[in-house]
Amino acid sequence: KVVAESFSEMGVPVFIADIKGDVSGMCRPGSENKHIRRSIDTMGIENFNYTSFPVRFFDVYGKLGHPVRTTISEMGPELLARLLNLNDTQAGVLRIVFRIADDKGLLLIDLKDLRSMLQYAADNAAEYKIQYGNISAQSVGAIQRALLSLEDEGGNIFFGEPALDIKDWFDWGDDGRGMMNILECGELFQHPLLYGTFLLWMLTELYELLPEAGDLDKPKIAFFFDEAHLLFKDAPKALLEKVEQVVRLIRSKGVSVWFITQNPMDIPESVLAQIGNRVQHALRAYTPNEQKAIRAAARSFRVNEAFDTETVLQELATGEALVSVLDEKGVPTVVQRANILPPKSSMNAVDANMIATVISVSPLREKYSDAVDRESAYEILTADAAEAAKQAEEEAKAKEEA
Repeated sequence: KVVAESFSEMGVPVFIADIKGDVSGMCRPGSENKHIRRSIDTMGIENFNYTSFPVRFFDVYGKLGHPVRTTISEMGPELLARLLNLNDTQAGVLRIVFRIADDKGLLLIDLKDLRSMLQYAADNAAEYKIQYGNISAQSVGAIQRALLSLEDEGGNIFFGEPALDIKDWFDWGDDGRGMMNILECGELFQHPLLYGTFLLWMLTELYELLPEAGDLDKPKIAFFFDEAHLLFKDAPKALLEKVEQVVRLIRSKGVSVWFITQNPMDIPESVLAQIGNRVQHALRAYTPNEQKAIRAAARSFRVNEAFDTETVLQELATGEALVSVLDEKGVPTVVQRANILPPKSSMNAVDANMIATVISVSPLREKYSDAVDRESAYEILTADAAEAAKQAEEEAKAKEEA
């Protein structure tokens, strides 16, 4: 919270995936308790002012924030195929279906559009075989089953219009502080496939949106993923590959990415190796696995000859941490024992009424509140099928009369 608040005060917009709901308190000023008072006194801070921050709430389910949507077309066949763990043959069929829809001028907005398009391609496979390639019923059936799993997790809510414009996250409060864009994830994290869908799309959109920026004095936007172990647990391989790619490359586009978890072992080695700044709070060791975690955490830092890192990790008090950052040459500094500033905003979660109040005054409310279901592949193909059935019925009746 303190790092995110600091970014905001520097005029850097922030995105936070909020799992427990406590980050929502950023829209209210903090209040003092004994731990914060001790930190303030210990560090000799004068004129410490509690304050709220400019906040916007987002929620894939549209309950505790602006709805987050994208379209099937924006997701594209490549990302969908990787996300749904389709094999090469099934991925090829999905690409053909997208191509047919494009050539026929049919919009693929939501899941029912894609389902209708898959059914149409399967029914007319013989007609399209020479031009596009083989469309097997088995592959179409496998894709439909994968989409069913995504739909069960709420994919029918995520895919639709109006689609989220990530540029809306690059915004500032009236005082110039960066906007806190908070994604409510309490319900979303119970559906890992849908969360993976959202994250894969978001990172890809962000990467394609931003130009190369070089070495900036401060990032254009900062991303925080709370409870990161939930993000990587049972995550599709495609998601892990994309996260690794983005963490490795996106710094050059002015994006700062932070993973928050209690144990560094929760983050895959391929991702952990790309992280330059580390803040490690206290760890306790009561079991062999916990002792192993402490050793792993200690080894992730450059050694400071002044103290034993493993020992200090178990001695840290509330408001203390071991810290290592990159120096001017991009080299990790030796680990230091540091005090952490208390947050200026509230540490407590706010209730649904407060969130509703924040949403009601947001300039994005009218833009995203109401879902739009315009004419697309599903409506056109359904109408065509109805017309064909009607014509066939009339022909049969005329034949019978004759």
